[in-house]
Amino acid sequence: MTQDSIHFLLGGKRQDITNIDPSTSLLDYLRYDRARTGTKEGCGEGDCGACTVVVGSLKNGKLHFEAVNACILFLPTLDGKLILTVEDLVSPEGRLHPVQQAMADLHGSQCGFCTPGFVMSIYAHLRSGGGQDLDSINNALVGNLCRCTGYGPIIDATRQVLSETLDDHLSALEADWVRELEDMTTADTLALSWTCSHTGAVKKYFAPKTADALAELMATYPDATLLAGGTDVGLWVTKQLRDLPCLIYLGQIVDLKQISESKDLITIGAGVSYAEALPALNPHFPDLGEVIRRIGSTQIRNSGTLGGNIANGSPIGDSSPLLIALDSTLVLQSAKGVRRLPLEEYFIAYGKQDLRAGEFVAAIEVPKLDKDQHFSAFKISKRFDQDISAVCAAFNITLEKGLVSNARIAYGGMAATPARAKLTEKVLVGAPWSEKTIEAAMVALETDFKPIGDMRSSADYRMKVAQNLLLKCYHEQTTPGATTRLVGHNALGGTAHV
Repeated sequence: MTQDSIHFLLGGKRQDITNIDPSTSLLDYLRYDRARTGTKEGCGEGDCGACTVVVGSLKNGKLHFEAVNACILFLPTLDGKLILTVEDLVSPEGRLHPVQQAMADLHGSQCGFCTPGFVMSIYAHLRSGGGQDLDSINNALVGNLCRCTGYGPIIDATRQVLSETLDDHLSALEADWVRELEDMTTADTLALSWTCSHTGAVKKYFAPKTADALAELMATYPDATLLAGGTDVGLWVTKQLRDLPCLIYLGQIVDLKQISESKDLITIGAGVSYAEALPALNPHFPDLGEVIRRIGSTQIRNSGTLGGNIANGSPIGDSSPLLIALDSTLVLQSAKGVRRLPLEEYFIAYGKQDLRAGEFVAAIEVPKLDKDQHFSAFKISKRFDQDISAVCAAFNITLEKGLVSNARIAYGGMAATPARAKLTEKVLVGAPWSEKTIEAAMVALETDFKPIGDMRSSADYRMKVAQNLLLKCYHEQTTPGATTRLVGHNALGGTAHV
């Protein structure tokens, strides 16, 4: 059976929508349809945080609150969820929410344009049990851009709210919200069809509940655009103004949102968000966890998925080189069955992946390290947080009695696809794990890659950084806690440190 309308709670009030363009953003709906203009439109690409709202999702009978970017979130993906905007935080008597009051009392706002987004990020951090330490607060706020106030007063306001007992009129409504959302939940596939009154163009949207139902839809609509977190696809609409005639949303498919762990393997479903994957991966691969933490912002990591980052095939997708170095396997599924292939073989050329008609990424299988393996990963970008990599590197080195018995080295940003440095690996294998060996391997990198220059860095800078990261890997693995000074210059003109 199918469901042909969207149902969600906006500020706790049920909304039923039957006729809407599936690529309508939540931001446009809030501002133009609901006159909720507290949510601002800034960059339109999920970078500035001015459009931040809080979405509540049912998980095991409880509401889970997350900050998200409304500008790149398509409205139908909110089916069965709760949406809270800055207007909802004010009490029925007109009393400011403690977050809003703290921002006012501690002078956390000047022009005020960014303030609603900050308020909602702080509120989400508060409701999700976020930490009071500076790193946790910075991590919660890094997706919100303020150009005039300065972050000091905003951090002070966050600390104050986190240290006080919450006096929140919304908390008393949670039980009612849970019951209403449970009533909305069905096992049916959401299927929408919308016809543009001006052009007559028809757009379709599907949100299946199982991987098998997705496979059937893919067989019927092989040219459909698969939508996961929308952190990439959303920009196709907001920035490239693309028409997407058929969207299939993966966020309701329970099969794709599973994480499982065995003695030797961690399996991450393709629909698992970065935020959900991080706790499973970080204990085994701390460097991978740190790179993921620097992918976008909290808002982006709450929406974006590990599977989507791989499926889109970007040469600068941060997760792919790390997972290639770890010898990960990609699980692909279609109506014809399941296929597995090494992740490195998925990337054929720029914009081309080994994905057959009707096939989709179902999961990523990540082998755990054994006692002789040493894994390091680094992301180099102009900004530390929420920036696209100039170079991303990962090193999986196996040592036996001081010799390199195996090496898997992968880079992003150095070629048209994420790729291994195979000649460099060959130089290392069988050789002593020494600085002399590393110097020879650094030379081999110049044969493995011929990077290009672009707005993020020059070709020469990319090569110097790629070589220096190998040296950094060596020093950090041989001298735990060491910080390596890299030779060369960074993209901003100073000496490069990572």
